[in-house]
Amino acid sequence: MIAYRDSRTPLSAKILIGITVGYLLSPIDLIPDFIPVLGFLDDVIIVPLLIAISIKLIPSKILEEARKKAKSNPQTLKKTNWIFAILIITLWLLLLYFVFRRLR
Repeated sequence: MIAYRDSRTPLSAKILIGITVGYLLSPIDLIPDFIPVLGFLDDVIIVPLLIAISIKLIPSKILEEARKKAKSNPQTLKKTNWIFAILIITLWLLLLYFVFRRLR
């Protein structure tokens, strides 16, 4: 989160981090979890892949500084970003609203 908030972090990395967090918080998976084995494979493969790509997009100098800040002040990691959570919940509620409205 420290590297995400850094103004030097490229926009592409910030977008991919947002997609990763959104995917993790989303109740809908690419492959539903009730499908045996395959349902959990997307979580085991896609999420680490998105995280790895996000880390590669962040310049090493910024990543190093963020790691040092996190080690020196662990309280910064405990802050929550309610705005992002509210945004995701709102998007899902709007999607459900339009789906149910269309089914009527």
